[in-house]
Amino acid sequence: MTNAPGLNLPRFDGRTNLREDVAASIRAALVTGTMQPGELYSAPRLAEQFGVSATPVREALLDLVTEGHFEVVRNKGFRVRRLSSAELDDLAEVRLFLEPPGMAAAARSAVDPGIAAAIEALRPLAHRIVDYARDGDLLAYIAADTEFHVEFLAVHGNVQLVDLVRDLRTRSRLFGLEKLKESGALSVLAEEHIRMVDLGAAAQADSLESLTREHIGHVRKEWADSHLESDG
Repeated sequence: MTNAPGLNLPRFDGRTNLREDVAASIRAALVTGTMQPGELYSAPRLAEQFGVSATPVREALLDLVTEGHFEVVRNKGFRVRRLSSAELDDLAEVRLFLEPPGMAAAARSAVDPGIAAAIEALRPLAHRIVDYARDGDLLAYIAADTEFHVEFLAVHGNVQLVDLVRDLRTRSRLFGLEKLKESGALSVLAEEHIRMVDLGAAAQADSLESLTREHIGHVRKEWADSHLESDG
């Protein structure tokens, strides 16, 4: 079993939303690769690192089991799930069904100046994504990237679509960021967000739909495959 104190996790002494804080910290460890697929962790050992009791840590881990990030190993602890190529393909396929048409629908609405302005308002966020990719701030990148896509889709006004896409992105974007940063692929992905704003604000729905499909394809190929390679 992995020695939790070696993870360099933050301490949460005195915090009130311990369950949420712990879950967020563990998600961050997954994104940055501190916690790797196949590794096994115990709630009590992680609790020592966080400086809290085992209860909120166990609750947070169970939440992450529900999200598909961990699996329970009876009498041993929680193992980081290995996402198979088939699972990643399935998640990407569902995203392709939902996101490109949703982005295109938002763009079609941009013939309305108010909608166009709402899309244009996402430009500073798109530039921050580029900055985070350049600086290698992986946690800020993932948060801003998710915010960008859900806010863009929210312009269309379908709350169910926004919730579904947020969930899919959370489940499919766990590993490989460090390798993407080192290869320069993360910056390429980041720049695509600026182009999305350009096309959306100009009501170029078909072009935006095509770009969104390409964007998801890049994520599947570069991001997810790097996770599989890291598994050996």
